[in-house]
Amino acid sequence: MAPKEQKSKEAKALAAANSSKGKKKKWSKGKMKEKVNNLVLFDQATYDKLIAEVPKYKMITPSILSDRLRLNGSLARAAIRELLQKGLIKPIAEHHSQKIYTRA
Repeated sequence: MAPKEQKSKEAKALAAANSSKGKKKKWSKGKMKEKVNNLVLFDQATYDKLIAEVPKYKMITPSILSDRLRLNGSLARAAIRELLQKGLIKPIAEHHSQKIYTRA
């Protein structure tokens, strides 16, 4: 049997790259977060829901209102201020970044 011809390192690397296992990895375009379309001003239905349901929540924060009523953050904070003035909710903790309220 004739001795096998030795391949150079470059030839071996080229053969490995061209084989079926050595395909180049295709990068995904990345996952896009779904854009939320929150309200900037109250419509009548959302305002009625705010007055009727929110004072019954056990814990009330701007992020909870934003999530459940589809409000933007500044509108949620304004809604909480209005509920406080009407006496429908009471504060539990008032930190500068997150304010927590409960039913009155």
